Amino acid sequence: MHADPPRPGFRLALILVASFMVVLDFTIVNIALPSIERDFGVDTAVVQWVVTGYAIAFGGLLILGGRAADLLGRRRVFVVGLIVFSLASLTGGLATGPVSLVAARVVQGAGAALVAPAALSLITTSFPAGPRRTRAIGLYGSMASVGFVSGQVLGGVLVEWTSWRSVFLVNVPVGLAAALLVPRLLRDVPVATVPAVPAAGRGRLDFGGALLITASVALAVFGISQGNALGWTSRPVVAALVLAAIAGACFTAAEARHPQPLIKPSLLLRPGLRDGATLAFLLGVWNGGELLVLSLYFQQALHFSPLETGLVIAPQGLAGFSMGLLGPRLAGKFGVRGVLVLAGAAATVGFAVLTRLPATGYSPLLTVVILVGFGGAGTAFGSIVLASRELADGDQGLAGGVINTSRQVGAAVGAALLPAVAESVAGGITGITGDRDAMLTATVVALAATAVAVQAARHGNAPARPA
Repeated sequence: MHADPPRPGFRLALILVASFMVVLDFTIVNIALPSIERDFGVDTAVVQWVVTGYAIAFGGLLILGGRAADLLGRRRVFVVGLIVFSLASLTGGLATGPVSLVAARVVQGAGAALVAPAALSLITTSFPAGPRRTRAIGLYGSMASVGFVSGQVLGGVLVEWTSWRSVFLVNVPVGLAAALLVPRLLRDVPVATVPAVPAAGRGRLDFGGALLITASVALAVFGISQGNALGWTSRPVVAALVLAAIAGACFTAAEARHPQPLIKPSLLLRPGLRDGATLAFLLGVWNGGELLVLSLYFQQALHFSPLETGLVIAPQGLAGFSMGLLGPRLAGKFGVRGVLVLAGAAATVGFAVLTRLPATGYSPLLTVVILVGFGGAGTAFGSIVLASRELADGDQGLAGGVINTSRQVGAAVGAALLPAVAESVAGGITGITGDRDAMLTATVVALAATAVAVQAARHGNAPARPA
């Protein structure tokens, strides 16, 4: 007697919870950094590696994780990623010093790099093309926006009421429970499907290409994230960026000759994947930089507590979640490209208003973060639909890797760029003038995303409908 197939809603909920947990970890740890610094008695430069180590491993391994999901099985890679992420979270929560904590964060980032692209490809291959898939992608995109913002709130609560260790330990039961539920809820998900290839190369990962692209992205993330701390002309930063460019060039040349490349060059010529990756990058720039600058602004300029800071930013996450529910309906009416134009415009207006950040106390003007949340979730949703709608099931994991990598590299750029703008202006990052100019920079980035969306709309042969 066969068990009844799991309901699609339960299946989607499992994937979304896992995705939310991975994204949440970007910002939840930021709130805990001062407490970690005091507990271990180390300086800020050392503690910052808790963030940098995760970012390098996550960003560097995303492409490999996505392709592994396509070739080795999405469920298998998803479960392995969840277990690795959860055990690394446990190790981080029990760490006795900065070295073991940073090492745990690197492994945690590697696990996240398996979960994120596998989760997206599970959605795009589990739901048939049409409104159901579009709704699922909308919720996935909203989880990314909500996760970024929720980390501020949840991190503040956990650090103030318990300990910094709880921001790691909270992942353990969630991640392991999700891994245990996969065989039950995802048992009828289609297995990995790859295009026909010669028998000698079938089912094999392009390890040479994987090593090159991992090195290129990891070095780029390191160089960008350490630019402000070490100096943009320092030897480590310059060397990292130069080596990243060389590894990227070698990867491109190697992929053109490989019989089963990690990224087929023809895929990068697809306008949907290209535009989607560009929009994901720009979203990462404004999202990664904005949350960092505003967090410091609220705590250092307005003297809010971490919990108060999270609560002020919370409406941005709520708006993002609402957009995840509303986005598919808007796509049905205006097309996905129309939603992207609307989202970019909303974020642009929101950041333009934030260039008038108040100098003292809370102001109703700050509720404009709702527009930023709306624009961020709409861009996340639309970029995923654009990138995945033209691709075969066998390339969906790779598409997830490309989109997530683009956003992660963008977040590294934003986390370096916007604080650098704030620090370069009189008053520094704790001064109002610098923070306002950082928001002006975010305005320009959001405007660029709007321009990309407009261009994509013009290139469309017909009004785009949900994938």
